[in-house]
Amino acid sequence: MRIGLAVPQYGVFAQLSSVLTVAREAEAMGFDSLWAGDRLMTPLRPKDRYPGGDGRVPDAHRVFLDPFAVLSVAASATSAVRLGTSALNACWYPPVVLARSLTTIDHLSGGRLDAGFGLGWSSDEYAAAGVPWEGRAKRYEAVLDALEAVWTTDPVAFEHDLWTIAPSHIEPKPARRPPILLAGFTEAALRRVGRRADGWLTASLPVPVLTAMWRTVCRSAEEAGRDPGALRMILRANPIVTDEGTPPRSGTVAELSAYLATVAAAGVDEIILDLQHTATSDQHLLDLAGRFRDHLSTASTAS
Repeated sequence: MRIGLAVPQYGVFAQLSSVLTVAREAEAMGFDSLWAGDRLMTPLRPKDRYPGGDGRVPDAHRVFLDPFAVLSVAASATSAVRLGTSALNACWYPPVVLARSLTTIDHLSGGRLDAGFGLGWSSDEYAAAGVPWEGRAKRYEAVLDALEAVWTTDPVAFEHDLWTIAPSHIEPKPARRPPILLAGFTEAALRRVGRRADGWLTASLPVPVLTAMWRTVCRSAEEAGRDPGALRMILRANPIVTDEGTPPRSGTVAELSAYLATVAAAGVDEIILDLQHTATSDQHLLDLAGRFRDHLSTASTAS
Protein backbone atom coordinates (compact mmCIF):
# COMPACT_ATOMS: atom_id res chain seq x y z
CA MET A 1 0.00 0.00 0.00
CA ARG A 2 1.23 3.47 -0.91
CA ILE A 3 0.66 6.49 1.31
CA GLY A 4 0.24 9.98 -0.11
CA LEU A 5 -0.31 13.39 1.41
CA ALA A 6 -2.44 16.33 0.29
CA VAL A 7 -0.07 19.20 -0.45
CA PRO A 8 -0.84 22.41 1.51
CA GLN A 9 -3.37 24.37 -0.51
CA TYR A 10 -6.21 25.86 1.53
CA GLY A 11 -7.10 27.52 4.80
CA VAL A 12 -4.12 28.46 6.97
CA PHE A 13 -1.90 26.33 4.70
CA ALA A 14 -2.51 28.43 1.58
CA GLN A 15 0.97 29.93 1.51
CA LEU A 16 4.25 29.31 -0.27
CA SER A 17 6.20 28.42 2.85
CA SER A 18 3.74 25.65 3.74
CA VAL A 19 3.85 24.13 0.25
CA LEU A 20 7.64 24.11 0.21
CA THR A 21 8.09 22.84 3.78
CA VAL A 22 5.52 20.05 3.64
CA ALA A 23 6.50 18.90 0.13
CA ARG A 24 10.18 18.61 1.06
CA GLU A 25 9.55 16.96 4.41
CA ALA A 26 6.92 14.56 3.06
CA GLU A 27 9.39 13.26 0.48
CA ALA A 28 12.11 12.95 3.13
CA MET A 29 9.68 11.04 5.39
CA GLY A 30 9.02 8.48 2.66
CA PHE A 31 5.58 9.48 1.46
CA ASP A 32 4.87 8.17 -2.03
CA SER A 33 2.87 11.06 -3.46
CA LEU A 34 1.56 14.62 -3.08
CA TRP A 35 -1.93 15.63 -4.25
CA ALA A 36 -3.82 18.85 -5.00
CA GLY A 37 -7.56 19.49 -5.29
CA ASP A 38 -9.69 22.02 -7.16
CA ARG A 39 -12.01 24.63 -5.67
CA LEU A 40 -13.08 28.01 -7.09
CA MET A 41 -15.18 29.66 -4.40
CA THR A 42 -17.43 29.33 -1.35
CA PRO A 43 -20.96 30.55 -2.20
CA LEU A 44 -22.80 32.37 0.57
CA ARG A 45 -26.04 30.59 -0.36
CA PRO A 46 -24.95 27.45 -2.23
CA LYS A 47 -27.44 25.79 -4.54
CA ASP A 48 -25.95 22.36 -3.89
CA ARG A 49 -25.03 20.43 -0.77
CA TYR A 50 -21.35 19.84 -0.11
CA PRO A 51 -20.69 16.07 -0.35
CA GLY A 52 -19.41 15.37 3.13
CA GLY A 53 -19.97 16.02 6.81
CA ASP A 54 -22.97 18.25 7.49
CA GLY A 55 -23.31 19.37 3.87
CA ARG A 56 -21.70 22.77 4.45
CA VAL A 57 -18.61 23.86 2.55
CA PRO A 58 -15.72 23.80 5.06
CA ASP A 59 -14.72 27.27 6.23
CA ALA A 60 -11.10 26.50 5.33
CA HIS A 61 -12.11 26.31 1.64
CA ARG A 62 -12.71 30.07 1.58
CA VAL A 63 -8.99 30.39 0.81
CA PHE A 64 -7.88 27.94 -1.90
CA LEU A 65 -4.76 28.00 -4.09
CA ASP A 66 -4.66 26.98 -7.74
CA PRO A 67 -3.80 23.26 -8.09
CA PHE A 68 -1.48 23.69 -11.10
CA ALA A 69 0.59 26.34 -9.36
CA VAL A 70 0.75 24.36 -6.11
CA LEU A 71 1.92 21.21 -7.86
CA SER A 72 4.49 23.18 -9.85
CA VAL A 73 5.96 24.49 -6.60
CA ALA A 74 5.89 20.98 -5.11
CA ALA A 75 7.63 19.65 -8.22
CA SER A 76 10.44 22.19 -7.82
CA ALA A 77 10.90 21.24 -4.15
CA THR A 78 11.07 17.46 -4.67
CA SER A 79 12.83 14.94 -6.89
CA ALA A 80 11.04 11.60 -6.66
CA VAL A 81 7.63 11.80 -5.00
CA ARG A 82 4.69 11.43 -7.42
CA LEU A 83 2.40 14.42 -8.03
CA GLY A 84 -1.34 13.97 -8.46
CA THR A 85 -4.62 15.81 -8.77
CA SER A 86 -7.47 14.66 -6.58
CA ALA A 87 -9.38 15.81 -8.34
CA LEU A 88 -9.53 18.46 -11.04
CA ASN A 89 -12.98 19.54 -12.19
CA ALA A 90 -12.29 18.59 -15.79
CA CYS A 91 -15.26 20.40 -17.35
CA TRP A 92 -14.06 23.85 -16.27
CA TYR A 93 -11.08 23.81 -18.64
CA PRO A 94 -10.75 23.76 -22.43
CA PRO A 95 -8.96 20.45 -23.02
CA VAL A 96 -5.94 21.88 -24.86
CA VAL A 97 -5.38 24.33 -21.99
CA LEU A 98 -5.83 21.57 -19.43
CA ALA A 99 -3.42 19.33 -21.36
CA ARG A 100 -0.80 22.09 -21.53
CA SER A 101 -0.99 22.81 -17.79
CA LEU A 102 -0.74 19.15 -16.80
CA THR A 103 1.93 18.33 -19.37
CA THR A 104 4.03 21.22 -18.08
CA ILE A 105 3.91 19.82 -14.54
CA ASP A 106 4.76 16.35 -15.85
CA HIS A 107 7.58 17.70 -18.03
CA LEU A 108 9.14 19.85 -15.30
CA SER A 109 8.88 17.06 -12.71
CA GLY A 110 10.49 14.40 -14.89
CA GLY A 111 7.33 12.39 -15.54
CA ARG A 112 5.86 12.22 -12.03
CA LEU A 113 2.24 13.22 -12.77
CA ASP A 114 -0.93 11.27 -12.03
CA ALA A 115 -3.97 13.04 -13.52
CA GLY A 116 -7.15 12.72 -11.46
CA PHE A 117 -10.46 14.18 -12.63
CA GLY A 118 -14.01 14.57 -11.41
CA LEU A 119 -17.28 16.17 -12.44
CA GLY A 120 -17.54 18.40 -9.37
CA TRP A 121 -20.65 18.98 -7.31
CA SER A 122 -21.32 22.74 -7.35
CA SER A 123 -23.53 24.28 -10.03
CA ASP A 124 -22.50 27.68 -8.61
CA GLU A 125 -18.88 26.99 -9.56
CA TYR A 126 -19.90 25.87 -13.05
CA ALA A 127 -21.82 29.13 -13.52
CA ALA A 128 -18.84 31.17 -12.32
CA ALA A 129 -16.55 29.28 -14.73
CA GLY A 130 -18.97 29.96 -17.60
CA VAL A 131 -19.61 26.25 -18.18
CA PRO A 132 -23.13 24.78 -18.53
CA TRP A 133 -24.23 22.52 -15.66
CA GLU A 134 -26.54 20.62 -17.97
CA GLY A 135 -24.78 18.13 -20.20
CA ARG A 136 -21.70 18.01 -18.01
CA ALA A 137 -21.29 14.23 -18.30
CA LYS A 138 -21.09 14.48 -22.10
CA ARG A 139 -18.60 17.35 -21.77
CA TYR A 140 -16.55 15.30 -19.29
CA GLU A 141 -16.23 12.40 -21.71
CA ALA A 142 -15.22 14.81 -24.49
CA VAL A 143 -12.52 16.38 -22.31
CA LEU A 144 -11.07 12.95 -21.59
CA ASP A 145 -11.17 12.03 -25.30
CA ALA A 146 -9.39 15.24 -26.23
CA LEU A 147 -6.72 14.76 -23.56
CA GLU A 148 -6.00 11.28 -24.89
CA ALA A 149 -5.62 12.73 -28.39
CA VAL A 150 -3.27 15.50 -27.27
CA TRP A 151 -1.15 13.21 -25.15
CA THR A 152 -0.84 10.23 -27.49
CA THR A 153 -0.92 11.43 -31.12
CA ASP A 154 1.16 13.68 -33.36
CA PRO A 155 -0.06 15.59 -35.20
CA VAL A 156 -3.14 16.05 -33.02
CA ALA A 157 -6.59 16.42 -34.58
CA PHE A 158 -9.89 16.37 -32.69
CA GLU A 159 -13.43 17.05 -33.86
CA HIS A 160 -16.36 17.51 -31.48
CA ASP A 161 -19.36 19.79 -31.30
CA LEU A 162 -17.74 21.46 -28.27
CA TRP A 163 -14.15 21.85 -29.53
CA THR A 164 -12.15 21.49 -32.71
CA ILE A 165 -8.40 20.96 -32.72
CA ALA A 166 -7.10 21.51 -36.24
CA PRO A 167 -4.29 19.12 -37.21
CA SER A 168 -1.42 20.50 -35.16
CA HIS A 169 1.79 19.70 -33.35
CA ILE A 170 1.21 20.10 -29.62
CA GLU A 171 4.47 19.80 -27.73
CA PRO A 172 5.96 18.79 -25.42
CA LYS A 173 4.34 15.44 -24.82
CA PRO A 174 4.35 14.03 -21.28
CA ALA A 175 7.30 11.83 -20.36
CA ARG A 176 4.74 9.02 -20.52
CA ARG A 177 0.98 9.27 -20.86
CA PRO A 178 -0.09 10.17 -17.29
CA PRO A 179 -2.29 7.62 -15.51
CA ILE A 180 -5.92 8.80 -15.68
CA LEU A 181 -7.79 8.52 -12.38
CA LEU A 182 -11.51 9.28 -12.17
CA ALA A 183 -13.64 10.15 -9.16
CA GLY A 184 -17.33 9.50 -8.57
CA PHE A 185 -19.82 7.30 -6.76
CA THR A 186 -22.84 6.98 -9.05
CA GLU A 187 -23.39 3.91 -11.19
CA ALA A 188 -22.46 5.88 -14.32
CA ALA A 189 -19.29 7.25 -12.73
CA LEU A 190 -18.15 3.85 -11.51
CA ARG A 191 -18.78 2.26 -14.89
CA ARG A 192 -16.81 5.07 -16.54
CA VAL A 193 -13.84 4.26 -14.32
CA GLY A 194 -13.92 0.63 -15.36
CA ARG A 195 -14.43 1.46 -19.02
CA ARG A 196 -11.68 4.01 -19.53
CA ALA A 197 -9.61 4.94 -16.46
CA ASP A 198 -6.43 3.63 -14.85
CA GLY A 199 -7.89 3.97 -11.37
CA TRP A 200 -10.69 5.15 -9.11
CA LEU A 201 -10.45 8.11 -6.73
CA THR A 202 -12.70 7.39 -3.79
CA ALA A 203 -13.26 8.63 -0.24
CA SER A 204 -13.62 7.24 3.27
CA LEU A 205 -16.68 5.00 3.10
CA PRO A 206 -17.85 1.95 5.05
CA VAL A 207 -15.91 -1.04 3.78
CA PRO A 208 -19.00 -2.91 2.44
CA VAL A 209 -20.03 0.17 0.43
CA LEU A 210 -16.51 0.64 -0.87
CA THR A 211 -16.12 -2.96 -1.99
CA ALA A 212 -19.56 -3.03 -3.62
CA MET A 213 -18.68 0.04 -5.67
CA TRP A 214 -15.33 -1.49 -6.61
CA ARG A 215 -17.10 -4.58 -7.91
CA THR A 216 -19.09 -2.32 -10.23
CA VAL A 217 -15.84 -0.80 -11.50
CA CYS A 218 -14.32 -4.23 -12.10
CA ARG A 219 -17.41 -5.58 -13.87
CA SER A 220 -17.39 -2.57 -16.17
CA ALA A 221 -13.71 -3.14 -16.95
CA GLU A 222 -14.34 -6.78 -17.82
CA GLU A 223 -17.28 -5.84 -20.06
CA ALA A 224 -15.00 -3.39 -21.89
CA GLY A 225 -12.38 -6.11 -22.43
CA ARG A 226 -9.98 -4.57 -19.92
CA ASP A 227 -8.07 -6.19 -17.06
CA PRO A 228 -9.65 -5.12 -13.75
CA GLY A 229 -6.50 -6.25 -11.96
CA ALA A 230 -4.60 -3.42 -13.62
CA LEU A 231 -6.82 -0.74 -12.05
CA ARG A 232 -5.88 1.14 -8.87
CA MET A 233 -8.19 2.16 -6.04
CA ILE A 234 -7.02 5.35 -4.34
CA LEU A 235 -8.79 6.59 -1.22
CA ARG A 236 -8.63 10.18 0.01
CA ALA A 237 -9.13 10.52 3.77
CA ASN A 238 -9.95 13.89 5.34
CA PRO A 239 -9.94 12.91 9.02
CA ILE A 240 -10.48 15.05 12.09
CA VAL A 241 -8.11 13.85 14.80
CA THR A 242 -9.86 13.93 18.16
CA ASP A 243 -10.10 11.82 21.31
CA GLU A 244 -13.86 11.52 20.86
CA GLY A 245 -14.95 10.60 17.37
CA THR A 246 -16.26 7.90 15.08
CA PRO A 247 -14.05 6.62 12.27
CA PRO A 248 -13.71 7.05 9.37
CA ARG A 249 -14.63 10.75 9.77
CA SER A 250 -12.99 11.40 13.14
CA GLY A 251 -11.17 9.69 15.99
CA THR A 252 -7.69 9.18 17.33
CA VAL A 253 -4.78 8.52 14.99
CA ALA A 254 -4.81 4.87 16.09
CA GLU A 255 -8.56 4.50 15.45
CA LEU A 256 -8.44 6.21 12.07
CA SER A 257 -5.36 4.21 11.07
CA ALA A 258 -7.18 1.00 11.96
CA TYR A 259 -9.95 1.95 9.52
CA LEU A 260 -7.41 2.78 6.82
CA ALA A 261 -5.62 -0.53 7.38
CA THR A 262 -8.97 -2.26 6.92
CA VAL A 263 -9.67 -0.59 3.59
CA ALA A 264 -6.14 -1.40 2.47
CA ALA A 265 -6.82 -5.04 3.22
CA ALA A 266 -10.06 -4.72 1.22
CA GLY A 267 -8.18 -3.63 -1.91
CA VAL A 268 -7.23 0.05 -1.62
CA ASP A 269 -3.84 0.53 -3.31
CA GLU A 270 -3.07 4.02 -2.06
CA ILE A 271 -4.29 6.31 0.71
CA ILE A 272 -4.15 10.10 0.42
CA LEU A 273 -4.11 11.78 3.82
CA ASP A 274 -5.54 15.29 3.78
CA LEU A 275 -4.78 16.71 7.23
CA GLN A 276 -5.51 20.37 6.48
CA HIS A 277 -8.89 20.22 8.24
CA THR A 278 -7.38 19.05 11.52
CA ALA A 279 -3.80 20.36 11.69
CA THR A 280 -3.07 23.86 12.95
CA SER A 281 0.45 24.42 11.58
CA ASP A 282 2.98 22.94 9.18
CA GLN A 283 4.77 21.12 11.98
CA HIS A 284 1.50 19.82 13.42
CA LEU A 285 0.51 18.52 9.98
CA LEU A 286 3.87 16.79 9.54
CA ASP A 287 3.74 15.30 13.06
CA LEU A 288 0.27 13.87 12.37
CA ALA A 289 1.40 12.60 8.97
CA GLY A 290 4.33 10.80 10.59
CA ARG A 291 2.09 9.20 13.20
CA PHE A 292 -0.35 7.96 10.55
CA ARG A 293 2.53 6.64 8.44
CA ASP A 294 3.99 4.76 11.40
CA HIS A 295 0.63 3.17 12.29
CA LEU A 296 -0.08 2.19 8.70
CA SER A 297 3.44 0.83 8.15
CA THR A 298 3.08 -1.31 11.28
CA ALA A 299 -0.29 -2.60 10.11
CA SER A 300 1.11 -3.39 6.68
CA THR A 301 4.04 -5.29 8.17
CA ALA A 302 1.73 -7.22 10.49
CA SER A 303 -0.47 -8.32 7.60
